[in-house]
Amino acid sequence: MKYYSTRDSEKKYYSAPEAICKGLAPDGGLFVPAELPLISKKEMEEYRGYGYERIAAEILYKFFPELGKAEILAECEKAYRYPNFDPTPAPVKIVDDNAFLELWHGPTCAFKDMALQIMPRLLAMAMKYCGETRVAHIVTATSGDTGKAAMEGFKDLEQTRITVYYPTDGVSETQKRQMATQEGSNVNVIAVRGNFDDAQSAVKAIFADEEIKRIAEEKGEFLSSANSINIARLVPQVAYYVSAYIDIVKSGLIKDGETIDVSVPTGNFGDILAGWLAKKMGVPLGKLICASNRNRVLTDFFITGVYDTRRPFYATTSPSMDILIASNLERLLCFSFGTEQTAAFMKSLKEDGSFTLTPAQLDILEAEFGCSSCDDQSTAEIIKRYFDDFGYLLDTHTAAALMGASRDKCLVVSTASPYKFAPAVADALGMKEKTHEALSKHTGTQIPAPLKDIYKKDIRFTRVVDKADIKKSLYLQ
Repeated sequence: MKYYSTRDSEKKYYSAPEAICKGLAPDGGLFVPAELPLISKKEMEEYRGYGYERIAAEILYKFFPELGKAEILAECEKAYRYPNFDPTPAPVKIVDDNAFLELWHGPTCAFKDMALQIMPRLLAMAMKYCGETRVAHIVTATSGDTGKAAMEGFKDLEQTRITVYYPTDGVSETQKRQMATQEGSNVNVIAVRGNFDDAQSAVKAIFADEEIKRIAEEKGEFLSSANSINIARLVPQVAYYVSAYIDIVKSGLIKDGETIDVSVPTGNFGDILAGWLAKKMGVPLGKLICASNRNRVLTDFFITGVYDTRRPFYATTSPSMDILIASNLERLLCFSFGTEQTAAFMKSLKEDGSFTLTPAQLDILEAEFGCSSCDDQSTAEIIKRYFDDFGYLLDTHTAAALMGASRDKCLVVSTASPYKFAPAVADALGMKEKTHEALSKHTGTQIPAPLKDIYKKDIRFTRVVDKADIKKSLYLQ
């Protein structure tokens, strides 16, 4: 399996371990596989008898064969079993003819755990394969969930350190507290006065900065990423679409081979892209519905073909979707239109803040993607209606995805525990008290174990920087 940059028309190839270690391509593009591996019908039948960790290992081996099948399986068994996850890491719950894929049963109660419990292990394997002796310095921006999940995966991992940047006012109080109290001798958290796009753009600039690379080299480090710009963060997400389809068939909601639409709460476009990859590999998925909140840059893109970031930015009750620059969209553009066109789109986005598809290009994407958007009021109404009618408690992001669900049966990707956004969920239910304990008492649901004592832990990280100072903050600890 070979990889190349989304912006490289000459397609210089890298091995899977090289792509994992580098994270971002030298030209600023993202690594994509030279060809997508396929899942045969026979393999899908075999997967029905596998546990989640083995399904994940099978998918990862298809993309990263140099790491070894037995070795990948051994790491998946460590990553996806107790104490990291419940016995079923990614359960499917059938409610009102919708299948909810619950991806929040890991150590940080968000879907990022599904990739970030295995990604550090993949990076360690890739470093060993490449003979890398330097320390991997993971530098990542987060809209709330990635940061905590990444630190939880990398904490005290040998030959690594991690620095996380998050927007001061762009995450929930629970997310902020999770990051500020993070344990581990090799972790660091820095808040940014700005929004997620400011943090993400600065992190990308860090990877392209020659002076920072020189300083890293002097310190015996190399920079890598835990964001889904890293192919080792993206590929593990393909596995839960495979697992979900098998579970939905087992539930009787659909027949084997029947397609089902998927609605995904979307910010950085990694989760929905993983679903699209699963579909292209052979999983019978229908339309992929890109569900946005009030920051509907992606919704407008799939309707008009114009991707335009020159618009107001809104802080919403679904902060993990408060993003205007969706990095992984670049990979979809590359798969759909090639590297030369993608490089032109990205150049236009950087210089002008926008790019535009031709009508023919838009038709290609419309054939496979749908879209929706949901404001805070509608999000709250959906949360209340679903709890009142079915006793099923949604978080704000999952509620936005439900808005996008097709009228027929749909797979709705549930990306976070309602308790990560307790004040907004409690408010939707008309509650006066907005604490975890009050939400638990009102709904008869349990507070997830990782969140029970989060407000009793000591805060370790309080540093805040302006967005202009993000780059120089990296080595001024």
